[in-house]
Amino acid sequence: MSDQKTNQMNRRKFIYGASAGVALFNILPGALLRGAVSSPNAKLNVAGIGIGSRGGADVDEVAGLGHNMVALCDVDEKYAAKEFAKYPNARRFTDYRVMLDKMGKEIDGVVIGTPDHTHAMIAMEAMRRGKHVYCEKPLAHSIHEVRELMHAATKYKVVSQLGNQGHSSDSIRRVNEWIGAGAIGQVHTVHAGCNAFQNVYCQIPNLGKLQEHHDVPAGLDYELWLGPAQFRAYSPLWVPWNWRGFMPFGGGAIGDWICHVVDPSFWALDLGAPTSVQAEVTGYELEKHGLTYPPGTKITFEFAAKGARGPVKLVWHDGNIKIPRPKEFSSDEKVPGTGAIIFGDKGMIVHGSHGGGGCHLVPDELMEAHAGKNAPAEKFPRVQGHAWDWAEAIRTGRQAGSNFAYGGPLTELALLGLIAIRFPGQTLHWNGAKARFADNHEANALVNPAYRHGWKL
Repeated sequence: MSDQKTNQMNRRKFIYGASAGVALFNILPGALLRGAVSSPNAKLNVAGIGIGSRGGADVDEVAGLGHNMVALCDVDEKYAAKEFAKYPNARRFTDYRVMLDKMGKEIDGVVIGTPDHTHAMIAMEAMRRGKHVYCEKPLAHSIHEVRELMHAATKYKVVSQLGNQGHSSDSIRRVNEWIGAGAIGQVHTVHAGCNAFQNVYCQIPNLGKLQEHHDVPAGLDYELWLGPAQFRAYSPLWVPWNWRGFMPFGGGAIGDWICHVVDPSFWALDLGAPTSVQAEVTGYELEKHGLTYPPGTKITFEFAAKGARGPVKLVWHDGNIKIPRPKEFSSDEKVPGTGAIIFGDKGMIVHGSHGGGGCHLVPDELMEAHAGKNAPAEKFPRVQGHAWDWAEAIRTGRQAGSNFAYGGPLTELALLGLIAIRFPGQTLHWNGAKARFADNHEANALVNPAYRHGWKL
């Protein structure tokens, strides 16, 4: 390696370190929120619902802040056993509705980590009872559900938080600062994507196994696991883990990752709703493979000009369709596998997942001009973590940073992309205010798909 390249890499490493830890965050003011706690040292009583995997990590984070885990609920005794064992004093439940009936007066808030297709049902029931809600991403499984949850959070005056943990990071604030300060000029394009765990999201190789009969394991309430989803016989292909790869239950790679990866751009550029979405897929036939997701997708969202910024194109890539390498990259600059490149007319911001991790400016000269002592001024309060932000919002009567008014529209991007996958090659024109596509009845039917008999939001 030449001395010039070595010096560039060392300089880049030094500047990244010098810029770490800078915080910028816009915490929304709260008004007339239900159940604000007057003492800054008060402990909250929290219940965990869906604790076997990511939900368990969320429970642990809340408990680690010193709050009381008073109840735990999961439909799968075996999968949740380790988390149940951590909190022997918490009452155990299988049905979240029974838990809320019996312990409603003892619970301040709930943490929801169930599969995507049950998020909305559980969050809505909790909010109706005045409980504050921390819900894992994506917020819901349909656009209609998102809109209803956003409305309910306001109606019931609760503190809400989407589980896109990077929204409380220092790095997302730095991206926000750079864009706000014009470090890369006018942003016009964002390429984002995820190449992680693609075997989870594309289940085409396993579709032939769906005809196999499997008994429901002891300790699993499969009816409750299905919830509002149309009935399908139990399969270990989707319980307890790979449900993300099946359309009735999960949102594939885009549903799992867009709320992490696109969060910095969505916030800093105030993207809101796109005007159109178009999907390209590889190795996929909807009629043949329609229970799962393609091995690769490229989804293009167009956003109209807004305020001082011009129009923006956001291109999502996942699976075997990778983020393209910009011609402006130096030989030592890596294209993120899971992350994004934000293009302005003066340069680029490159970052990874979860709130813009590893964010830096390209070329190096821009990094030198906007980091360390030259970094833009901090504008918003820092937060000490995502669960901390939610809990403090409850205790002080404000809103959390990724509340449903913010996290809902961010989730909608993923859901629009999932609809577009079903119409590959077609440009779907979206009216965000009316929550409808122009002249596409089939696409509009997917905005609010039917629940299984006996279930309603």
